[in-house]
Amino acid sequence: MYNLGNTFSDMEVGSGTNLLISDPSMTGKRDIALDILAHGGNGGDGDGAIIVTTKDGGEHILSEYNSRLDTTTPVGVVDCVSKQQGMNPRQIDGIEFASSPVDMTGIGIKLSEFLQQFYDSGVRANRIAFDSLSTLLMYSNLQTVFRFLHVFTGRVQSAEALGLFVIDSMAHDNQTMSTLRQLFDGEIEVREAEGNDSEIRVKGIGSTTTWQPL
Repeated sequence: MYNLGNTFSDMEVGSGTNLLISDPSMTGKRDIALDILAHGGNGGDGDGAIIVTTKDGGEHILSEYNSRLDTTTPVGVVDCVSKQQGMNPRQIDGIEFASSPVDMTGIGIKLSEFLQQFYDSGVRANRIAFDSLSTLLMYSNLQTVFRFLHVFTGRVQSAEALGLFVIDSMAHDNQTMSTLRQLFDGEIEVREAEGNDSEIRVKGIGSTTTWQPL
Protein backbone atom coordinates (compact mmCIF):
# COMPACT_ATOMS: atom_id res chain seq x y z
CA MET A 1 0.00 0.00 0.00
CA TYR A 2 1.08 3.58 -0.70
CA ASN A 3 -0.02 6.54 1.38
CA LEU A 4 -0.64 9.66 -0.74
CA GLY A 5 -0.01 12.08 2.12
CA ASN A 6 -1.81 14.63 4.24
CA THR A 7 -3.24 16.52 1.27
CA PHE A 8 -5.38 13.48 0.54
CA SER A 9 -6.37 12.78 4.16
CA ASP A 10 -3.74 10.04 4.20
CA MET A 11 -5.54 8.06 1.49
CA GLU A 12 -3.90 4.74 0.68
CA VAL A 13 -3.78 3.01 -2.70
CA GLY A 14 -2.67 -0.48 -3.56
CA SER A 15 0.70 -1.49 -4.96
CA GLY A 16 0.82 -1.30 -8.74
CA THR A 17 -1.58 1.65 -8.94
CA ASN A 18 -1.24 4.16 -11.79
CA LEU A 19 -2.74 7.63 -11.31
CA LEU A 20 -3.22 10.44 -13.80
CA ILE A 21 -2.70 13.97 -12.43
CA SER A 22 -4.65 16.42 -14.58
CA ASP A 23 -4.87 20.19 -14.33
CA PRO A 24 -6.15 22.75 -16.85
CA SER A 25 -3.62 25.31 -15.67
CA MET A 26 0.15 25.45 -16.09
CA THR A 27 1.07 25.10 -12.43
CA GLY A 28 0.60 22.74 -9.54
CA LYS A 29 0.60 19.32 -11.13
CA ARG A 30 4.30 18.56 -10.78
CA ASP A 31 4.32 19.89 -7.22
CA ILE A 32 1.61 17.39 -6.33
CA ALA A 33 3.52 14.53 -7.94
CA LEU A 34 6.78 15.43 -6.19
CA ASP A 35 5.01 15.87 -2.85
CA ILE A 36 3.52 12.37 -3.13
CA LEU A 37 6.93 10.95 -4.03
CA ALA A 38 8.61 12.75 -1.12
CA HIS A 39 5.92 11.57 1.30
CA GLY A 40 7.10 8.02 0.61
CA GLY A 41 10.69 8.98 1.28
CA ASN A 42 9.87 10.90 4.45
CA GLY A 43 7.44 8.34 5.81
CA GLY A 44 10.06 6.12 7.37
CA ASP A 45 9.68 3.34 4.81
CA GLY A 46 12.35 4.77 2.53
CA ASP A 47 10.40 4.36 -0.71
CA GLY A 48 12.53 4.86 -3.79
CA ALA A 49 11.61 7.66 -6.20
CA ILE A 50 12.05 7.72 -9.98
CA ILE A 51 11.18 10.83 -11.98
CA VAL A 52 10.97 10.95 -15.76
CA THR A 53 11.20 14.57 -16.90
CA THR A 54 10.37 15.71 -20.42
CA LYS A 55 10.06 19.42 -19.51
CA ASP A 56 13.00 20.50 -17.32
CA GLY A 57 16.57 19.32 -16.90
CA GLY A 58 17.48 16.57 -14.49
CA GLU A 59 19.51 18.75 -12.12
CA HIS A 60 16.59 21.12 -11.63
CA ILE A 61 14.14 18.29 -10.98
CA LEU A 62 16.52 16.52 -8.61
CA SER A 63 16.94 19.75 -6.64
CA GLU A 64 13.17 20.29 -6.50
CA TYR A 65 12.65 16.78 -5.18
CA ASN A 66 15.49 16.82 -2.65
CA SER A 67 14.22 20.10 -1.19
CA ARG A 68 11.15 18.18 -0.02
CA LEU A 69 13.09 15.46 1.79
CA ASP A 70 14.07 15.38 5.44
CA THR A 71 16.01 12.14 5.04
CA THR A 72 18.16 10.35 2.46
CA THR A 73 16.31 7.94 0.20
CA PRO A 74 17.07 6.45 -3.21
CA VAL A 75 16.14 8.73 -6.12
CA GLY A 76 16.67 8.47 -9.85
CA VAL A 77 15.89 10.97 -12.61
CA VAL A 78 15.51 10.14 -16.30
CA ASP A 79 16.33 13.42 -18.08
CA CYS A 80 14.78 13.53 -21.57
CA VAL A 81 15.53 17.22 -22.08
CA SER A 82 19.21 18.08 -21.84
CA LYS A 83 20.56 16.04 -24.74
CA GLN A 84 17.68 17.09 -26.99
CA GLN A 85 18.64 20.72 -26.36
CA GLY A 86 22.19 20.00 -27.53
CA MET A 87 23.68 20.26 -24.08
CA ASN A 88 26.54 18.14 -22.85
CA PRO A 89 25.26 17.59 -19.30
CA ARG A 90 27.68 16.65 -16.58
CA GLN A 91 27.31 13.25 -14.99
CA ILE A 92 25.60 13.41 -11.61
CA ASP A 93 24.73 10.48 -9.38
CA GLY A 94 21.06 9.67 -9.72
CA ILE A 95 20.56 11.21 -13.18
CA GLU A 96 20.45 9.23 -16.42
CA PHE A 97 19.75 10.62 -19.87
CA ALA A 98 17.44 9.69 -22.72
CA SER A 99 18.15 11.33 -26.06
CA SER A 100 14.76 13.08 -26.26
CA PRO A 101 11.10 12.75 -25.19
CA VAL A 102 10.50 10.56 -28.25
CA ASP A 103 13.23 8.12 -27.18
CA MET A 104 10.60 5.93 -25.58
CA THR A 105 12.75 2.81 -25.75
CA GLY A 106 15.53 4.64 -23.91
CA ILE A 107 13.11 5.93 -21.29
CA GLY A 108 11.85 2.42 -20.62
CA ILE A 109 15.40 1.05 -20.36
CA LYS A 110 16.45 3.74 -17.87
CA LEU A 111 13.34 3.08 -15.77
CA SER A 112 14.14 -0.63 -15.61
CA GLU A 113 17.77 0.08 -14.72
CA PHE A 114 16.76 2.29 -11.79
CA LEU A 115 14.23 -0.28 -10.56
CA GLN A 116 16.88 -3.01 -10.69
CA GLN A 117 19.44 -0.78 -8.99
CA PHE A 118 17.03 0.03 -6.17
CA TYR A 119 16.00 -3.62 -5.82
CA ASP A 120 19.64 -4.69 -5.56
CA SER A 121 20.12 -2.16 -2.75
CA GLY A 122 17.16 -3.57 -0.82
CA VAL A 123 14.43 -1.11 -1.84
CA ARG A 124 11.16 -2.92 -2.46
CA ALA A 125 8.69 -0.01 -2.75
CA ASN A 126 9.04 2.69 -5.40
CA ARG A 127 7.12 5.76 -6.50
CA ILE A 128 7.44 6.82 -10.13
CA ALA A 129 6.46 10.20 -11.61
CA PHE A 130 6.25 11.11 -15.30
CA ASP A 131 6.23 14.85 -16.11
CA SER A 132 4.66 15.25 -18.55
CA LEU A 133 2.51 13.26 -20.96
CA SER A 134 1.60 16.47 -22.75
CA THR A 135 5.19 16.78 -23.96
CA LEU A 136 5.08 13.26 -25.40
CA LEU A 137 1.91 14.17 -27.29
CA MET A 138 3.63 17.22 -28.77
CA TYR A 139 6.19 14.98 -30.49
CA SER A 140 4.29 11.75 -31.14
CA ASN A 141 0.79 10.74 -32.15
CA LEU A 142 -1.77 9.41 -29.70
CA GLN A 143 -1.45 5.81 -30.87
CA THR A 144 2.31 5.75 -30.30
CA VAL A 145 2.00 7.38 -26.87
CA PHE A 146 -0.80 5.00 -25.89
CA ARG A 147 1.29 1.94 -26.78
CA PHE A 148 4.27 3.30 -24.86
CA LEU A 149 2.16 4.09 -21.79
CA HIS A 150 0.51 0.68 -21.92
CA VAL A 151 3.96 -0.87 -21.49
CA PHE A 152 5.12 1.75 -18.96
CA THR A 153 2.07 1.46 -16.70
CA GLY A 154 2.37 -2.31 -16.95
CA ARG A 155 5.95 -2.02 -15.72
CA VAL A 156 4.76 0.04 -12.76
CA GLN A 157 2.16 -2.60 -12.00
CA SER A 158 4.55 -5.55 -12.26
CA ALA A 159 7.05 -3.74 -10.02
CA GLU A 160 4.25 -3.17 -7.47
CA ALA A 161 5.16 0.51 -7.54
CA LEU A 162 3.02 3.67 -7.56
CA GLY A 163 2.85 5.57 -10.86
CA LEU A 164 1.97 9.26 -11.18
CA PHE A 165 1.52 10.75 -14.65
CA VAL A 166 1.13 14.50 -15.16
CA ILE A 167 -0.92 15.96 -18.04
CA ASP A 168 -2.22 19.40 -19.00
CA SER A 169 -5.85 18.46 -19.58
CA MET A 170 -6.72 21.64 -21.51
CA ALA A 171 -3.99 21.00 -24.08
CA HIS A 172 -5.79 17.95 -25.48
CA ASP A 173 -9.22 17.19 -26.86
CA ASN A 174 -11.79 15.04 -25.10
CA GLN A 175 -11.06 12.00 -27.26
CA THR A 176 -7.37 12.08 -26.37
CA MET A 177 -8.08 12.43 -22.65
CA SER A 178 -10.70 9.68 -22.77
CA THR A 179 -8.30 7.33 -24.57
CA LEU A 180 -5.46 7.93 -22.12
CA ARG A 181 -7.69 7.58 -19.06
CA GLN A 182 -8.24 3.93 -19.97
CA LEU A 183 -4.66 3.23 -18.87
CA PHE A 184 -5.03 4.53 -15.32
CA ASP A 185 -6.66 3.23 -12.16
CA GLY A 186 -7.71 6.69 -11.02
CA GLU A 187 -7.17 10.39 -11.45
CA ILE A 188 -6.13 13.32 -9.30
CA GLU A 189 -7.88 16.42 -10.62
CA VAL A 190 -6.84 19.98 -9.87
CA ARG A 191 -8.86 23.09 -10.65
CA GLU A 192 -8.73 26.78 -9.93
CA ALA A 193 -11.15 28.06 -7.31
CA GLU A 194 -12.16 31.55 -6.27
CA GLY A 195 -9.34 33.89 -5.35
CA ASN A 196 -6.87 32.03 -7.59
CA ASP A 197 -6.69 29.22 -5.05
CA SER A 198 -6.65 25.60 -6.17
CA GLU A 199 -8.84 22.67 -5.27
CA ILE A 200 -8.15 18.97 -5.63
CA ARG A 201 -10.09 15.72 -5.70
CA VAL A 202 -9.43 12.04 -6.40
CA LYS A 203 -11.71 9.91 -8.56
CA GLY A 204 -11.69 6.33 -9.79
CA ILE A 205 -10.24 4.83 -6.63
CA GLY A 206 -13.14 3.97 -4.39
CA SER A 207 -15.62 6.81 -4.07
CA THR A 208 -14.80 10.12 -5.73
CA THR A 209 -13.67 12.56 -3.08
CA THR A 210 -15.16 16.02 -2.74
CA TRP A 211 -13.23 19.06 -3.95
CA GLN A 212 -10.98 20.33 -1.20
CA PRO A 213 -8.44 23.16 -0.88
CA LEU A 214 -4.96 22.30 -2.10
